[in-house]
Amino acid sequence: MTGVVASDATSTVSDPSESGTVYGRGYFGTVHSDGLHLDRFETSYLLEMGRLALTDGRGSPLEWPTLFRRASRAESGFGVRYLVYRDLRQRGYVVRATPPPVAFAALPRGGVLHKTPSKFWIEPFSERVPFDVARLLDLAARALAARKSLLLGVVDEESDLTYYRVRRPSPTGSHAAVAIAPPAIGWVTEDRVVVFDPEPVATLGGAMAYGSRVGARLELSIIEAAYLLERGELVLRDARGRNEVGGERFLARAAKLDRHFRERLGAYRDLRARQLIVKTGFKYGSHFRGYPRNPEAAHARYLVQAVASDHVAAWPQIAGAVRVAQGVRKEFLLAAVEPTGTVRYLSLERVRP
Repeated sequence: MTGVVASDATSTVSDPSESGTVYGRGYFGTVHSDGLHLDRFETSYLLEMGRLALTDGRGSPLEWPTLFRRASRAESGFGVRYLVYRDLRQRGYVVRATPPPVAFAALPRGGVLHKTPSKFWIEPFSERVPFDVARLLDLAARALAARKSLLLGVVDEESDLTYYRVRRPSPTGSHAAVAIAPPAIGWVTEDRVVVFDPEPVATLGGAMAYGSRVGARLELSIIEAAYLLERGELVLRDARGRNEVGGERFLARAAKLDRHFRERLGAYRDLRARQLIVKTGFKYGSHFRGYPRNPEAAHARYLVQAVASDHVAAWPQIAGAVRVAQGVRKEFLLAAVEPTGTVRYLSLERVRP
């Protein structure tokens, strides 16, 4: 089967019999009055697989390396996108290039073009491209509205692919907070707060699962203390001078200890409002673990990393965090905290399409 390639690495198969064969074996191309039009991904794939012969405008044969270079000139980032397209085609998916916001759409296996709705939206990334949480929140929201499953195809420096399913989840638990009265007294030390009175130790450290009980005392993190302070359930005193520590002073102190304190407190506050028990995720390299019920009765469901809503990171950092979470059977969540305090969640899961 022979087609004529254009300067932008697209091609046209004019012979009706040949175009019908190309289209029928994988739904390649779009039928027009002058033949079957193939985009540069379809053209490159069919030529590489030996299923299409190409000639240039002068009738001379065109080899695949020449076509690849021509496609790379025509479209910035073509090499990475083509690797993802090629891999999905090799896995048996019908893949079509789409207008923004994503590069490709794919039918479910066995689907029929123009009859079966596409199942996946796929956006390719190089590992060198920064992970932009704002962009991915937007893509995930659009995919949800369109009822598509959003996949990211990340290509590493050795041209290996890793796929991530991305969602906009709404994490929830079933552990409603119970206010305590009168407020407990917490003694501020260097980077934590200690409660000594037996009754609040039993209440806060028991069913409400705040802090860690060490002997007869309860040790709270600065995040937990700040949360209880703003709820009016904790009064803070300096452990060295016994003077009361006001909220603004304590928050300023916490911000010096932790440069991500604002994001962490915003995420913690929101997770608690969603009736989740929240504990440190330090052992797993994340900010928090989220439990749907008391940790004595349930395993953590989430590992949560709190970030600013305009957070940008390197892909290897995200890949490592997702790998750890799935290794311990947890869902990895990014909690994107807006300056207003609103929190939006992004879930990433490594998958094999």
